Amino acid sequence: MVDGLCVVDPPALADAETVVALQRQLERLTAVATRAVAAFDAGRSWEADGARTASSWLAVRCRVPATSARRRVQLGRSLRHLPAVEAAWLAGAVGEAQVRLFAEVRTPATAEVLARDEAMLVEQAQRLGYRSFVRALAYWAQLADPAGTEAGAEAQHAARKVHLSETFGGSWALSGQFDPIGGAVLSRALGIIEQELFEADWAEARERFGDHVLLSHLARTPAQRRADALVEMARRALAVPAGARAPEPLFTVVVGYETFAGRICELANGAVVAPGSLVAWMDEAWVERVVFDGPSRVSDVGVRRRLFADATRRAVEVRDRQCFHPYCERRRSGARSTTCSRGPPAG
Repeated sequence: MVDGLCVVDPPALADAETVVALQRQLERLTAVATRAVAAFDAGRSWEADGARTASSWLAVRCRVPATSARRRVQLGRSLRHLPAVEAAWLAGAVGEAQVRLFAEVRTPATAEVLARDEAMLVEQAQRLGYRSFVRALAYWAQLADPAGTEAGAEAQHAARKVHLSETFGGSWALSGQFDPIGGAVLSRALGIIEQELFEADWAEARERFGDHVLLSHLARTPAQRRADALVEMARRALAVPAGARAPEPLFTVVVGYETFAGRICELANGAVVAPGSLVAWMDEAWVERVVFDGPSRVSDVGVRRRLFADATRRAVEVRDRQCFHPYCERRRSGARSTTCSRGPPAG
């Protein structure tokens, strides 16, 4: 017992129910602390100590980073306008990660609609996995503020940047930022080469250690493989003949899907994107059409087979978009498409 808190040896109670219960209580405590910070901020009693802001007082007295203190104060202020979210957090029904998402989507343009839909969205936050809720909330924001969604996408694209500079010792420092589509293209190309290097490393380690090979036996760390993959990607780009045909994006237009399953406008990796961000790719994209006629309508029954293949596999990929096992959020593998649904084909 420490200050009224019962501390136990973790292995003694490392069962599923205990882990869930402890996480729930942790979220409740964080909610109470955030609510107290909000009241402290509004009361302005921090001025008595000569602090300029509540966050600066919090950073000094609680010995936390200034950025963390500011985020806590800002989140507390947001909760004043999100009563259903705050109630669910205080009950441990949602976590801080979901609460911050609500705070981010509340803007002057969405405030009125969010007040109307808050209870419904809180229910979704409690029912869906985190990544699924991120997508659901992103689609809600697109419908609540279409102009703001497109403006945000334009700002993301305008903020793209890469800095590559040689250091004093002759090494090179690389940093950058990409919009969702550009980043997805880069990530896919880099990931393909990185996987090739991983397989080469694994084969080499297996020759030395046999069937007992471990990740620690590999010649390169994941970060080193990514660095080598980036260099290899540059080498391959230099080797491509002038005028060679570049890979082209695939747009999947899903007709009728929205009627029973909701809007879709996302990349193959699950990132939700603004419809307008796809326009620049339309002149070089391939387009496929997938028609849905209802949530449970069977349009064709083929021969028996063990695995989905060809058009059947593609239909399942488009419909489900990720594994539906409750403990797996793996996206469909090898997909390169952008999928959109908005009633009739709209690109």
